[in-house]
Amino acid sequence: MGLVKESEIRDVHGITPEEKQRIIDFLQGAVYCWCKNKPELWFSMRDLMGGDNYYWEGTPLFALYQKHITKGKDSESAVRDAGIDSGWLLKRVINDDDRTFDTKNEELINKYLWVREE
Repeated sequence: MGLVKESEIRDVHGITPEEKQRIIDFLQGAVYCWCKNKPELWFSMRDLMGGDNYYWEGTPLFALYQKHITKGKDSESAVRDAGIDSGWLLKRVINDDDRTFDTKNEELINKYLWVREE
């Protein structure tokens, strides 16, 4: 199952395997919540963890920000690049899900929609 259309899935480096697994589990929970509460709406990483949720401290996603800060990036660059990394991890979560998801690229980001089986 996973993505309806075959698509490139990139790996994210610079975090431990344990940190990566925690992020994947965290994002899987967010996807399940979205699909339960808004099954008819497209979503992106921004919808799940942006806006009021952009401040990731205290969540597994914070490791992505810390990775970029440790590389010497300023806070703005670290936030941007952590967002890109999180998008790749979300895409992996969607691709590995037992359900089927359609995808589209809009506003320079990937968006997903749960394709509900009749």
